[in-house]
Amino acid sequence: MYIKQLYTSCLSEAAYYVESEGEAAIIDPLRDVEEYILLAKERQATIKYIFETHFHADFVSGHIDLSKATGAPIVYGPNTETNFVIHSATDGEVFKIGKLELAVLHTPGHTLESTCYLLKDEIGNDHALFTGDTLFVGDVGRPDLSSGNMTSQQLAGLLYNSLQNKIMPLAGNVIIYPAHGPGSSCGKNLGSETFSTLQEQKQTNYALQPQTKEEFIKAVTEGLQEPPNYFPINARINKEGYESIDEVLEKALTPLSIHAFKEKLEQDVIAVDTRPSTVFVQGFITGSIGIGLEGRFAEWAGNLLSFNKPIVLVTEPGQERESVIRLSRVGLVKIEGFLEGGFEAWTAGGETIDMIIEVESDELSMDIPFDPKLVVVDVRKEVEFADGHVKGALNIPLANLADPGSLANIEDTDNLYVHCASGYRSVIAISLMKREGFHNIRNVIGGWAKIKEEEGIETEKDVAILN
Repeated sequence: MYIKQLYTSCLSEAAYYVESEGEAAIIDPLRDVEEYILLAKERQATIKYIFETHFHADFVSGHIDLSKATGAPIVYGPNTETNFVIHSATDGEVFKIGKLELAVLHTPGHTLESTCYLLKDEIGNDHALFTGDTLFVGDVGRPDLSSGNMTSQQLAGLLYNSLQNKIMPLAGNVIIYPAHGPGSSCGKNLGSETFSTLQEQKQTNYALQPQTKEEFIKAVTEGLQEPPNYFPINARINKEGYESIDEVLEKALTPLSIHAFKEKLEQDVIAVDTRPSTVFVQGFITGSIGIGLEGRFAEWAGNLLSFNKPIVLVTEPGQERESVIRLSRVGLVKIEGFLEGGFEAWTAGGETIDMIIEVESDELSMDIPFDPKLVVVDVRKEVEFADGHVKGALNIPLANLADPGSLANIEDTDNLYVHCASGYRSVIAISLMKREGFHNIRNVIGGWAKIKEEEGIETEKDVAILN
């Protein structure tokens, strides 16, 4: 028996490779499937099945491309309907992988089709449970993302039944392998580990503590943040299908001369700059959106970019393919090429550029008392803002900047000092604000982490929200 968790940190996503006797199964693959194919080839195994735990909302799965490449059938849980060929398994159905067995446990709640897969070892003992978004380390899947017509409370009730009837009776030493880890928006507050045991979760997971169904429903539905903007789009893509990643790459990896790039920009094409935020601030093509590959790139791209407008890329040399793959993971595939030679070619050609002025927190401290037009813009999430912020600061969460109307309370004459927690999100935010015509902007280096240590800056908390 061989099990490998293939974890992608920028999406907090875990796919799984399970193998026995030269037969393998892939569970919840990402859009770019080459890694799974190469792993099977290296281990001289054949991919026999592709298992999906549900219609993922936070990324586009690689199930279709992987099935085309390997001939392996795509398996979903009971009553799943798609626009492509699948095997819709029955509850309790068993699939053999070498000397192992995977048993289907239909666990509706996160979504209606949500299904866990129970792995039995060579002698028939329960070994591990691949829980998808039904059960995480320290949390459970949020019940407000279903593609059906049920309310969050109704789905939470189903989730309670699924946990109590299908998962809780299993042995405590069963390993829990979820589809997501810390940072994922598919739950409220996932733990720091990417796997656990059922016994550990029974002891520490709030959702598995003794409680009535009503108490459970209240616990899992209260305090949910708004889901990312792109979630419904990705869920639909996973259900309806998509063009192959090879076709996306062929179109997207088209080098564009400066002249061709400028022509694209005149056609209302979005320029996305994927260089590190620390590099982007020093100079960028006017109007481009800076989302660095070093952070949660795909998540913010899905949140902030239009799925209806074409994209052209500015990347560091050699990062063109990586940028395209990460965009395609969240369904952004209308990519029409990249700037040949990158930003260096643009500046060498004498083209105009923009930049972001940066200041240290001590400079902010000195400017606050003397500038009546100074406005601190905090682009962290509301819950982060509530836990502590500069007194009088304006909170505009980065995700809200997908709507230009979120800037309605800012005057053209305001001097804006923008920050997030550490600096990554604020650079993205400033690039979006500059596209909307705001230019009296400074980025506070180090964000809230540095600001809260500055003695000359008055801060406060929103206790009512925190409670």
